Amino acid sequence: MAKPRVERAPNFKLSVETFAEFAPFLSKYDSTDEKGRYLHWDQLRWRVPKEDAKKIWKAIKFRRSVQLKSINLQDDKGKVFSYCTTHLIEAKLHRIANVAGGSVATVADNITTDNIQRKFLVSSLIMEEAITSAQLEGAATTREVAKKMLEEGRKPVDDDERMILNNFFLLKYAEKISKEPLTVDCILEFHRIATKGSTENNVIPGEFRQDNDIFVEDDRGEIAHQPPSFELIPKRLQVLCNFANKNHSGEEGSTFIAPVVKAIILHFMLGFEHPFRDGNGRTARALFYWYMLKHDYDLFKYVSISKLLKNDPKGYGLSYLYTEKDNNDLTYFIEFQLDVILNAFEDLQQYLKDKTDEFYQVVDTLSNSRYSDLLNFIQKDLIKKGTKEPGRIFTVKEVSSSYEISQNTARTYLNKLVDLDLLLRTKDGKTVLYFAPSDLQERLCKT
Repeated sequence: MAKPRVERAPNFKLSVETFAEFAPFLSKYDSTDEKGRYLHWDQLRWRVPKEDAKKIWKAIKFRRSVQLKSINLQDDKGKVFSYCTTHLIEAKLHRIANVAGGSVATVADNITTDNIQRKFLVSSLIMEEAITSAQLEGAATTREVAKKMLEEGRKPVDDDERMILNNFFLLKYAEKISKEPLTVDCILEFHRIATKGSTENNVIPGEFRQDNDIFVEDDRGEIAHQPPSFELIPKRLQVLCNFANKNHSGEEGSTFIAPVVKAIILHFMLGFEHPFRDGNGRTARALFYWYMLKHDYDLFKYVSISKLLKNDPKGYGLSYLYTEKDNNDLTYFIEFQLDVILNAFEDLQQYLKDKTDEFYQVVDTLSNSRYSDLLNFIQKDLIKKGTKEPGRIFTVKEVSSSYEISQNTARTYLNKLVDLDLLLRTKDGKTVLYFAPSDLQERLCKT
């Protein structure tokens, strides 16, 4: 993905002479603008008088310099990474902490707390993230085809479907090891899962790149980012693992870094190191999810970060470049990602509301029929899908996978729907198929 071109911010070196130059602007300009935004030079220079732009920028940089918090991570030239926690960032972190530590019911008031329904929604939302993450990387498969592949558990037919299936397993793995410390081997396993079966860009699953011919171009075809040398990758990733595992709770004399901020930093750094020929973005996002789940931000199981990144690739690219072009100031990337997360929560709320409304539409129909008390949640949800898509085919394997139940249980549920004349049964070879009749809605209304 090409990144937009960004002008490097003017250098700022404090001295008696430079202080006298920008001191008159200190009373008018703060580290952020009047809306609380942390603007880069590329954004600021158009918003202030041209003749004073550089002096104003120096005043702003001075304000920021006393707020910057350095972290124990450096680029390959020895320059440290740092960030500011502005008032607006603190407000966004507070909103995220209030919501993300809760359950799905916290986000959508009307959603049931039924355990089976919750499991189904979790699985469905992980599918959504797996699909969008692959599309962000260039996969062309439609959402409908991709979701059906995941639900049916069938083998992928091309590289695009393979990427989606890999992403699904990647998110599952991130959750599985969320309580374990991060190691270089974990990062390699993330990558192996993300790129298994892929041949794009000569990637070798679970292996670091072995040359320096990897770089990121801007929209003019110029090099926007040259990752550190491949020879430094193992050592630099070990430093990143040490940072991930270090106590930053603020307790017992430790430095405090908000868990969300730290997860965002891990995401950025994996992209910055670019340790693999392909699959760096997917691995970075898995690392973000791993850290959030590690700190019991369980709602992140349900949130699709990739969907929002896909909708704003320019903003994503700029947030990376602003950090690199302004002395490794991570605030730009952190602020962008916090907005992505908050927007993802809003999307999640709407998604759950839509799913709940769909489900209860079927429940309302069933409540006036003789099937009202005969069906459980899964059977009602299958009927919902059947009424939306007459002729839809279900298999035991698909239902077992979608609702995380055994195949025997899935078969029992499907056969009962056949016995009630709500699904029809046929065979394709040895496989039993269950399909929704075209008049399913009318069958429900029969007394």
